[in-house]
Amino acid sequence: MGPLPETHKVRSPEEVRFEAFLRGKKLKLTGERLAILAAIFQRDSHFDAETLHAELRNEGGDISRATVYRSLDLLVQAGLVRKNSLGASHANYEAARGDEHHDHLICLECNTVLEFFKPDLEELQERICTGFGYKLIHHSLQIFGLCPACKDKTDEGTIRNRVAQLHT
Repeated sequence: MGPLPETHKVRSPEEVRFEAFLRGKKLKLTGERLAILAAIFQRDSHFDAETLHAELRNEGGDISRATVYRSLDLLVQAGLVRKNSLGASHANYEAARGDEHHDHLICLECNTVLEFFKPDLEELQERICTGFGYKLIHHSLQIFGLCPACKDKTDEGTIRNRVAQLHT
């Protein structure tokens, strides 16, 4: 058996999974959807649809805003992307890598998002569910506060107003 032709490309597990999901919905894995998927899985941070669209356009992609939004919805349905509010008035997204779980600390002043994982916190949430007779399926913990850089220089009244407007 000779070498593989140069056109053969090793596909990522996310690409294979997305294509299978799309086939089940009788949709195609288009070049635009592939570009969106690749851009998401190259990121290490949360993003919003507008930022992703701008980045794709800056890289020379001719992808419409509507295609980005529709593709994000499909990626969320496929379980490849998580959608979060993180207190903002619009959705934030992140790549869903494996079964990793983490929670969020969100600064109300500079909007920094710190991801963290604490096994003892996970155990406590399990015990709470068990104590009330619940079966834990999913949880999301978001803690809003002020990061070390902002905690001493932020007006308390302004922060109270922001807290009152949170969309969690």
